[in-house]
Amino acid sequence: MQRHRRLRVERLGRVDYATALRHQKETERKVLLGEQPDTLLLVEHPHVITLGRRATPAALLASTQELRARGVELFETDRGGKATYHGLGQLVGYPIINLSPDRKDVHRYVRDLEEVLIRALADFGIGAFRLQGLTGVHTPRGKIAAIGVHIARWVTTHGFALNVNTDLSFFDLIVACEGEPVTSMREVLGWEQCMREVEDRVIQRFAEVFEMELIAPGQFAAAEAR
Repeated sequence: MQRHRRLRVERLGRVDYATALRHQKETERKVLLGEQPDTLLLVEHPHVITLGRRATPAALLASTQELRARGVELFETDRGGKATYHGLGQLVGYPIINLSPDRKDVHRYVRDLEEVLIRALADFGIGAFRLQGLTGVHTPRGKIAAIGVHIARWVTTHGFALNVNTDLSFFDLIVACEGEPVTSMREVLGWEQCMREVEDRVIQRFAEVFEMELIAPGQFAAAEAR
């Protein structure tokens, strides 16, 4: 029987976007060279708007002065998609995994990320689903998770953003994705969620969907030290 690939998880906590991006790129290099196993980075960003490759100036509804007044940074990125918001109370996941040799299918990869989130949300009693022709995860109340990825030499960067306890008013600063309404786990369920518990479910469902074996905390560090 084929052994599952290993998955390292790094819970980085609250990290600004520029720092997280540098960490992504360094992790991407190590995964590509085989110096590090496939890795899932989980972070929470301070307020930031990122513009994907398909974003146009019309996607931004606020002036530079308005963004500065609300403490929102602005970044252009190489991920797919248009404009999105990251902020407090949102779980952002950056899978840095090598899709070669058996998962070299971009469409399948995006669908798998959606499946991870759909299953994780189901664990909290939220019925989430895909919409034909749109990327991301939706509920009857609106879009609850955005996905935007970049793949180079079959190693993935960027990823998904799940609205957990997010202040949704910040989405008024942009035309989010295709202009769909947005929601959060807190809005759907009616109470604030424990971010750690949401992380736990996302990690478990990610390993399940991608057929990976989770590396116990400290196991990879011990292997590196030998």
